[in-house]
Amino acid sequence: MKKFVQRILPLAFLLSLVLLMSGCGNQSLSKQNVLKVDQASKTMTWGVKADTRLFGLMNIKTGNIEGFDIDMAKTITKQILGKDGKAKFIQVTSNTRIPMLKNGNIDAIIATMTISPERAKQVDFSQPYFNAGQAILVKKGSKIKDIRDLNYKGAKVLAVQGSTSALNVKKFAPKASVLELSDYAQAFTALQSGQGQALTTDNGILYGMSLENPGYVVVGGTFTKEPYGIAVNKGQKDMTAAVNKAIDNMKKSGEYQRLQNKWFGKVPGFDEGGN
Repeated sequence: MKKFVQRILPLAFLLSLVLLMSGCGNQSLSKQNVLKVDQASKTMTWGVKADTRLFGLMNIKTGNIEGFDIDMAKTITKQILGKDGKAKFIQVTSNTRIPMLKNGNIDAIIATMTISPERAKQVDFSQPYFNAGQAILVKKGSKIKDIRDLNYKGAKVLAVQGSTSALNVKKFAPKASVLELSDYAQAFTALQSGQGQALTTDNGILYGMSLENPGYVVVGGTFTKEPYGIAVNKGQKDMTAAVNKAIDNMKKSGEYQRLQNKWFGKVPGFDEGGN
C-alpha cells in the first residue's frame, strides 16, 4: 500500500500541474486583444444557444444552428472582419456562457442574454440589440392569465438555470415556488408533463415555443424589461466599440429590420416598436 501511495502521489501532482497550466493559458488567452486576434485569423467565435426557437435553434436536417442571434452574429462578423470574415459558433447555455467567455473559449456571447448590473460586473455589454420582456407560457385554456395569478402557495413556475427569470418570479409571485431546469427543452417538457402551471422567460423565446406548439399560449403581456446585449470579456474595449458600430450600421442600412422581419414578422402579437 505504501509503495502504491508513493507512486500515485507524483502522478497526481503532475496532473494537477498540467491542469493549472492549462487554466492559466486560457485566462491569458481571454486577456489578449480579441479584436486583433480575430482580425488576424479572419474568424470570430460566438457563444450561442441551440435550444431557443427564433433566436438559436439546431436544425436537425442541416446540422446548423439557425435564428435571429445567429444571423446577427454572421452580419456583425462581416461588418467587423470584412467580407471574408467567418463566424464560428459554439453552443452555450444560460449557465455556461459567462464561464466559457471568461475562459477564452469564445470571443463574444449572443445568446438571449439580458443586460443586468450583476452581469455587468463580470462582462462588458454592447448596446441593446433586442428589447425583450419576461412573460409566461401556459397550456391553452388555462385559468392563469397573468403572472400574479400564480401568487399562491402550491403554484409552481418553471424556469431555466442561470437566467434572471427565477428571480423575477419571486418579485411578482413571491408565494409561488420555482423549478429551474438546465435548458428550455427540458423546461417545456416539464410544462407538458404538468410539473408546473407555467413556464417563464423572455417573450421572444416563448413566442417561438408557442409557434412550434400551438397548444400553448403566451398570456398576460410582459412584466419586466429584458434588453439583450452582446457580451465580451471585461476590458475588451476595442471589440465592444466594433460591435456597437456594427449594430449601428445594420440599423442605418435596414439590415437589422430585414432580419427582424425574417424571424418575427409572422409572430402574433410581436411588438416591433420596442426594437
